[in-house]
Amino acid sequence: MTSAQTFPAPAPPKFASIGSSYFGILLAVMAVVLILSNIGASKGVAIGPVITDGGFFLFPLAYILGDVISEVYGFRVARKAIITAFALSVFASLCYWIIIALPGFADDFGVAKQAALEGALGPVPQIVLGSLLAFLAGQTINAWILVKMKARTGEKSLWARIMGSSVAGEFVDTLIFCSIAASVIGITDVGTFVNYVVVGFLYKTLVEFLFVPVTAAAIGWIKQREPSYGA
Repeated sequence: MTSAQTFPAPAPPKFASIGSSYFGILLAVMAVVLILSNIGASKGVAIGPVITDGGFFLFPLAYILGDVISEVYGFRVARKAIITAFALSVFASLCYWIIIALPGFADDFGVAKQAALEGALGPVPQIVLGSLLAFLAGQTINAWILVKMKARTGEKSLWARIMGSSVAGEFVDTLIFCSIAASVIGITDVGTFVNYVVVGFLYKTLVEFLFVPVTAAAIGWIKQREPSYGA
């Protein structure tokens, strides 16, 4: 009678500490991208039959950066990055509110400038709320799935981790954000809302898929230069 065949347990996943400068740079870029995308999202955009918002070309970059941070530094560090980026986004929104509330010049130029600021930055707090809830949920799911898959596969199957986690994270993110932000940018009927959600999800996911080679190359580059990675 032969004994049951045994297989070696997978090696534990490797992660780096945040002592080097790379994490700080990634976090700063993520926060800036998020703040700019929140401003852009206050404008509704119609490109033919496609309904989206002005932040559509920026927001996927935040998720790509989230993938890099999750893969290199792990779930707990990724969660800190998400919370920090959104704390800065909330601070930016508070600054917009103060700037709008400050008394301006009473001449024609001052009145026009005030109206422009209110029109461009006034809706942003609701956009930030939607983005806050959506990004916290979506990025947390994205990071959790990626790290869980890494625990099973080790350093192998990086592309599968990036793509699999992105689908789940982007769907949750898009649904929550669109549900809260749609009315701010002028989307009020069901058909347009469904268009907004579907297009947003497909676009963000497609962009992440197209950038998988770039994301994987960035991850590999940082892993090689992080002194503590796998230490």
